[in-house]
Amino acid sequence: MRLTPLVAEDTQYIFPLMADAEVMAFWDVGEIDDPDVIANIVEGQVEEMSEGRAIYWAMRALGDDQFFGTCDLSEIDRRHHRAEVGFMLGREAWGQGYALEAMQAVLAYAAASGLRRLLARSHLGNRRSDALLEKLGFEEEGMLRGHVLRDGERRDCRLFGLLL
Repeated sequence: MRLTPLVAEDTQYIFPLMADAEVMAFWDVGEIDDPDVIANIVEGQVEEMSEGRAIYWAMRALGDDQFFGTCDLSEIDRRHHRAEVGFMLGREAWGQGYALEAMQAVLAYAAASGLRRLLARSHLGNRRSDALLEKLGFEEEGMLRGHVLRDGERRDCRLFGLLL
């Protein structure tokens, strides 16, 4: 697997992920079935990259360049040497180690870039993400009660941190 910087053309691969209710079950927003909305999201992410506020990558297979998902460093704060990490995988890639491999590369990149603290957030009940974060060395630092309003209800999020 390799990571490539996210580009606007990746919208076509991200759309099926964000239109999938199961993939989006533990996100701040539900599934999105409008390709124009996804295009705007990706465009905003590419703009954040050009401004140095975030780095978004596409996860791709080495052999056939198949798209698996995305991962990122966002909310980059150079003054305090910290950022938030995130990842999203299509269902067909779940349980195959791609997220672990990608996030290990993201952590190495973050450390080499001078970042010293990483944050991650997961919706309560997202056991797959929690397990991955713990495998990467993140420690649970608290609960953000009612942190997200989704579908008319407040959702709790677990907060994880890692010192590099």
